[in-house]
Amino acid sequence: MRALHLAVAPLLVAALVAAAPAPVAAGDAQRWDLSDLYPGTEAWDTAYRAARERAMALERLKPAFGQAAASMRDALSAISDVRREAWRLDTYADRRGDEDLREPRAQERRQQTTALLTLIDEQTAWVAPAVLALGAERVRGYLAADPALKARFDFLLEDMLRNAPHTLSPEGEALLAASGAVLAQPNVVYSQLADAELPRPTLRLGGKSVKVDAAAYERLRSTLPRAARQRLFDAYYGSWKKAEGTLGATLATQVQGDVFSARSRRFDSSLDAALFAEAMPPQVYRTLVAQTHAGLPTLHRYLRLRQRLLGIRGPLAYHDNYPPLVAAPRHLRFDLATSKAITLEALAPMGDEYLGLLRRGFAAPWTDSHPRPGKASGAYVAGAAYDVHPYVLLNHNDDFESLSTVAHEWGHAVHTMLATANQPFEKFGYSTFIAESASIANEMLLSDHLVARAKTRGEKLFYLSQGLESIRTTFFRQVMFAEFQLAMHEEVEQGRPLSGARLSELYCGLLKQYYGDAEGVMKIAPRDCIEWSFIPHFYYGYYVWQYATSMAGAAQFADAIGREGAPARERFVTLLKAGGSDHPYPLYRRAGIDMAEPAPYRALVARMDRMLDEIERLTATTRPGR
Repeated sequence: MRALHLAVAPLLVAALVAAAPAPVAAGDAQRWDLSDLYPGTEAWDTAYRAARERAMALERLKPAFGQAAASMRDALSAISDVRREAWRLDTYADRRGDEDLREPRAQERRQQTTALLTLIDEQTAWVAPAVLALGAERVRGYLAADPALKARFDFLLEDMLRNAPHTLSPEGEALLAASGAVLAQPNVVYSQLADAELPRPTLRLGGKSVKVDAAAYERLRSTLPRAARQRLFDAYYGSWKKAEGTLGATLATQVQGDVFSARSRRFDSSLDAALFAEAMPPQVYRTLVAQTHAGLPTLHRYLRLRQRLLGIRGPLAYHDNYPPLVAAPRHLRFDLATSKAITLEALAPMGDEYLGLLRRGFAAPWTDSHPRPGKASGAYVAGAAYDVHPYVLLNHNDDFESLSTVAHEWGHAVHTMLATANQPFEKFGYSTFIAESASIANEMLLSDHLVARAKTRGEKLFYLSQGLESIRTTFFRQVMFAEFQLAMHEEVEQGRPLSGARLSELYCGLLKQYYGDAEGVMKIAPRDCIEWSFIPHFYYGYYVWQYATSMAGAAQFADAIGREGAPARERFVTLLKAGGSDHPYPLYRRAGIDMAEPAPYRALVARMDRMLDEIERLTATTRPGR
C-alpha cells in the first residue's frame, strides 16, 4: 500500500559507480553549502530533537481524525509537517555523511534520521486503515467540502482508497509487516556471498597477478586485448558458476517471496503487484518487451558495426561488448566550467525558463563537484529538502563521462526545482519513470549538440559511438533483464521449480535471442549463461525496466522538441512541473506520450538507426577502431 511518506520520498536518483576516480586537479571545483539547511551541527541536533518529539505525538491525532474535514486536514498537515522536517534533516545528514565516509559522527546522523523516519511510519500506521474505514463516499465528501484539504491531500487520499482491495485486516497487515525481515534475507545472503565469501581466482595479466573480483572485472573488461579479455571473463564467470546451485536457491527464494507478497495482497501476479504502486498498466511492460523484440535487428546491426570497427573476424563473443567502439580523442578534456558551458548550449532548445533555473543552479553552492579521499563515489541529486533546493554530488574527472553526468544530474535538479515551485510539498515527489526521462532527454540533447558541432571526424565518431552504447546498455540490456525477471516469476507462479540450472537456461535463451546467436552476430558461450548470478538488480523486484521506458520517453520528447520546438518543449516542461501530482502514466499521456503504445519505443530505435547511418557513412572506407 502507498504509505504517506512515499508521496514525498527523497529524490535521491543515483548513477553510482564501483569506486570514485582518482583525485584530479580541480581549479574549478565546487563544494556545497549546507548552511541553507541548518547553520551547523548544533542547529541540526536541536531540530532533530524537536522533530522526534513531534513524531512521538502523532498517534494522538487518531481519535479526532475522521470526525470532520477540518480534523482530517489538521491531522494530515501535522503529519506532513513532521515528514517535511525529517526529510530536511535527512538531506543534511546524508550530505555530511557523503562529504567524508570516514567521519563517524556524520554516519551516526544517518542512523538517527533513519530511526526518525521509521518512528514516523510507526506513529502514523493507523492513517490508511482510518481512511478506508471512513469509506470513499465520506472521504470524497470531505475533499469537496474543504478546498485546503483537497489542494494538498487529494492525491494521497484517493491513492489510499485505490489500495482498498489490496489492504489486509489490521492483523494481516501486522503479520505481513513482520515478514519483511525474512523476505529481505535473500539479498543479504547474496551480498554476503558476492562481496565477501565467494572465492576469487587469480590471473597473470601484463606480468602481474590480478585477483579477479568485481572491481578488477569492471576495470579491465574494456581495456585488455581480446585474448586476455577472454581469460578474464572465463575466470570471473567461472567463479560464479561454481556457486550456481547456491545462488539459484537464493534468487529462487527472492522470487518466492515476491510471489508470496503479491498473493497475500490479492494480486493476480507479482507483475501486477509491482506495477500497482505507480498505477502503471501492465500493458506498458508487455509493450516494452514486444517493441524491444521488434527492434532487435537494429541492435544486431550495431553489433555487426562493432565487429567491423574492432576488426574481429567471425562472430563476436560476449566479452566483445565492452571495449570502446571508438577511442576518445586524446585532446578531448572537459573541466567543470567547460562542462557547464556546453550543457547550457546543448539545452538551449529547453527554453528560457529551464535555462534560467540551470544557470541559477550552476552559479549557486549546491554542488560537491570533484573526487577526494573519503568522499562518496558516483553522482546523484538529493532533492528532498522541499524548502531549500536540490544538492548535486559529482565526481568530475574532466572527461566525456563527466560532461554527460553534468547534463544528466542537472536534468534531475531542474526537474526538482520545477516540481517544488509548482506543487505543494505533498505532491512534489516524482516517479522514477518521469525522473529518468528528464535526465536522459538532457543527455540526448547533449549528444545531438556534440555530434552536430564536432570539429573532427574522430570526435563525431566518438560521440556517436557513446550514444549507441548508451542505448544498448540502458534500453536493450535493461529490457533483457526485465524479461528475465518476468520469466522467473512466472515459473514460480505456474508451480514449476526454479533451480540455478533452470535460471541459467532461461537467461541463456534471452542472451542468444537479444545478441543474435542464431543469426551469427554473436556466439553466446555456455560460460555467459551464468551472468544472471551476479546481477544485484534481480533482488530489487521489478524496477530495472523503468530506465528503458524512460529512455524511450526521452527519445520521443527529444524528437518532438527538434521537430516542433516550443509546443513540444512546453509539454515536456509542464510534465516536469507536475511532480507527483498524479501517477506517471496519465502524466505522460497529458504530455502527448502513451507508454502503452509502440510510438516511444519506435522513436528510440529510429534514433539508433539514424546514428548507425551516420557512423557507417563516416567509416565506409576506413576503420577508426582497433
